[in-house]
Amino acid sequence: MATIKHSLLGVLLSGGFLFAQNADVAKQTLSNGMKVLVQEDHNIPNVAMYLFYKIGSRNERPGTTGLSHFFEHMMFNGAKKYGPKQFDNEMEKSGGNNNAYTSQDLTVYQDWFPSSALPLIFDLEADRIRDLAFDPKIIESERGVVYSERRSSVDNNNFGILREQVQAAAYTAHPYHWPVVGWPSDIEGWTMEDLRAHFKMGYSPNNCTLVVVGDVNTANVMELAKKFLEPIPANTPPPPVRTKEPVQNGERRVTIRKPAQLPLQQIVYHVGDSRSPDSTVLDVLAAVLTDGQSSRLYKRMVDGEQLVLNVNAFANTTLDPGLFSFIVQPKGGVSLDRTEQVIYEELSKLQTTPVPPEELRKAKNQLLKQQYTQLKTINGRANLLGSYEVFKGDYKKLFEEDKEIEAVTAEDIQKAAKTYFTVSNRTVGTLIPETQK
Repeated sequence: MATIKHSLLGVLLSGGFLFAQNADVAKQTLSNGMKVLVQEDHNIPNVAMYLFYKIGSRNERPGTTGLSHFFEHMMFNGAKKYGPKQFDNEMEKSGGNNNAYTSQDLTVYQDWFPSSALPLIFDLEADRIRDLAFDPKIIESERGVVYSERRSSVDNNNFGILREQVQAAAYTAHPYHWPVVGWPSDIEGWTMEDLRAHFKMGYSPNNCTLVVVGDVNTANVMELAKKFLEPIPANTPPPPVRTKEPVQNGERRVTIRKPAQLPLQQIVYHVGDSRSPDSTVLDVLAAVLTDGQSSRLYKRMVDGEQLVLNVNAFANTTLDPGLFSFIVQPKGGVSLDRTEQVIYEELSKLQTTPVPPEELRKAKNQLLKQQYTQLKTINGRANLLGSYEVFKGDYKKLFEEDKEIEAVTAEDIQKAAKTYFTVSNRTVGTLIPETQK
């Protein structure tokens, strides 16, 4: 396929803050279906490589929940050419390091290394995509590691357990209902057949977007991709997720009582997916509410009435319709009814009164600054390019985001607030501390 290029000449922020970003990106699709995005940046002799596999907890089913997160771990445990621990050892010897993360929609592998190690990294990645080992002893060991992570991040983590229960209550039909880390009984029960089937459909070249940013030559990257990755055959990708979450027709509540020092609150509302026209509007709205010490909820709840230690609002980036969340850490002794009521009062103001121009300008500037900060680094750009390619359908939309932000009006925010922030559309979760017996 012919190489496609797109350039961002610059973005001008209000108030004269100018940033110019040379964003020439080459895109090619290999014969096996793998997408490859390359951006050259010769400022430092380093490279960021991201592999976005379009498989996450939404592609699992009851009985196999947590498998995508399991493979986040398993992909570092040896293949045919590079055995157990060799992936990390070889990368570290070359001066590189790595990481990975799993979400509801993706499993992403991250490599950072000197440009001189580029052929080695391609060889390492090809080996584990093509010939990942399924050693029963390693599988059982990693099963224990994943179960331990679940205990630390959910069972013994107040926010983790609240988030899991709120998510499960907000979604009754769609696979976003279950947690990325998986239910305990599923972690215990995965079979070898489950593992092989999940790996085959999910971690295949045609289900992957490879992003390389840094001190590289585009033609050389494409040559290496064709040498190491193109010979790996494609497999049938995960089947489409057909289940759609029914419209919520009434408020839902979750209450957790457990030993804790302070209470917690999470309030969520159903919103659209990452391609929704309201996606950027909700980002600006969240900035108005909780971005910075001059934001509405910070001024009122942290500084003013001194109800909470912190409060955050954000819309999740998801392939299917997601959630807009409020995370609240109330102070000890504060009425949770009061913290909840303040949020509803501020949402009501957004529904009835347009955001003043100066406040809207400030919120937009904060979002643009965040975008600029990420674009400054090869790591930030690699992550953004892949995320926009997967979630927005085209990496080029990354370089149109400034225009999307600037186009948001006070009327857009008012309309979105009226559309989504209704009583029947919300789920409220509360964690109430209990004295440990």
